[in-house]
Amino acid sequence: MKTILDICREVADLAAVKRPNDLFNGNSQSESIFLSVAKSALDSMLRYGDWQELTKEGCLITVTGKNSYPIHEFAPDFYCLLNNTIFIKDSHERVIGSITPEQWMREKYFYNAGTDVKFVIQNGRFVFLEEPVCGLKIVFQYRSNNIVWDFNTFEEKNVLTANTDVPIFDEYLVKLNILWRWLKRSGLDYTEEFNEYEREVKKRFGSGLATRDIHLACSSELEGGVIINAVKINSETK
Repeated sequence: MKTILDICREVADLAAVKRPNDLFNGNSQSESIFLSVAKSALDSMLRYGDWQELTKEGCLITVTGKNSYPIHEFAPDFYCLLNNTIFIKDSHERVIGSITPEQWMREKYFYNAGTDVKFVIQNGRFVFLEEPVCGLKIVFQYRSNNIVWDFNTFEEKNVLTANTDVPIFDEYLVKLNILWRWLKRSGLDYTEEFNEYEREVKKRFGSGLATRDIHLACSSELEGGVIINAVKINSETK
């Protein structure tokens, strides 16, 4: 278990430069650069795809007279929904969502309402096509926006705030990511380091995809418009 400062010091050793002592020392340009590239590296990994490390389960319980639910109220660290993972708890019924804007307009204005529970994510809210019954417990999986956790309290955070913060991602990938970004920021050749990072991140991400749950629910015409939030791995990449 290595802190972000430990990782940046290893990067400094590889780059043959002075080790940083305090990433948050605003009076040191070199240490400020390390902090900047570390933040960029972690942000890029968050956006790469649906990492297992970031996958969490959320729960929404519906109430009477409401068809719009702000996400921050029941999933404060929500980044994006993992589609095909939304179910009504304790039943075999599956929630059909999130539907596309085109499907939303078609269902709302041209089709008769059905028995399925359908929604879109709009302006940071779950907005249901029809008001669901009260007390409906809907569970779903989502990608968290947390990128580090506090070394002392183990609290997950969505931003670097201390030298002792520990990245949620694999520390080797974080080191490779910071290294090529530091070289680029310093005006040095980073081609080899970047290519190594790309190989390793695809390998590591691909291993996570291989262990995902397999959904056996029947497909429907509506699900044809669902987008899976994941990076496509080239099967020919070695």
